[in-house]
Amino acid sequence: AAVALTVLFTVGIAVGLFTILPLLLSRFGTEAVIPGGQVVIQHLLEGLIQTAIFVGYLLLVSRSPDIRRVFQYHGAEHMTIHALEHEDPLTIERIRRYPTAHPRCGTEFLVVFIIVSIILFSLLAGHDLLVTIASRIVLIPVIASVSYEILRWGARRRDSWWTRWLFLPGIWLQGITTKQPDDSMIEVAVASVREAIAANGEDPPPGSMDPPREPVPDLKTFADDQARAEGHAATRDQAQR
Repeated sequence: AAVALTVLFTVGIAVGLFTILPLLLSRFGTEAVIPGGQVVIQHLLEGLIQTAIFVGYLLLVSRSPDIRRVFQYHGAEHMTIHALEHEDPLTIERIRRYPTAHPRCGTEFLVVFIIVSIILFSLLAGHDLLVTIASRIVLIPVIASVSYEILRWGARRRDSWWTRWLFLPGIWLQGITTKQPDDSMIEVAVASVREAIAANGEDPPPGSMDPPREPVPDLKTFADDQARAEGHAATRDQAQR
């Protein structure tokens, strides 16, 4: 129940911050400047506000050392996938030849999502505020599906200069969400990729490293260990008092 409430709260905050707030600001802002409103201007403004909130959020959280470390692991993942797709041995030396940005990154997906939403909602304009807010929420899965297919289409055509140019904003934005990893992070990425391709019945490229790894405990065991450790810490604190 606690996990479900946390997920619902997080989704609610995300929808409010990245969907409803830009809609309200763009609608009332456009009405204040241009009485009667201009649909195209309103939706362009909404997209700009969404982008500004999203980029601002990424810049803000990237100041946290913990989140920056996550972004380093993100970069290691992309570099390792690049090496795998080029059939290079998965070694630290070979993997470091590749960039941290990747054309099928979730960051790039969000950029495509914003662009698709601007176009779609411009076509569906003209409703009252409550209907418009409801449509923003209900159509999220549709926009996500279309954005995903566009991203896949673009990833298959990156040899074309105009396709690379078209998806360049997503690559730029990955300058925030990916960072250069250290060697241990690349080892984690290699171990993860090896597990993934083994589950698919495939082998890594010849000459790939095989980092040592330990089995991950199941969620119940992990929770029990955490509770036990917290209990020991509480007992120790009481004894010291």
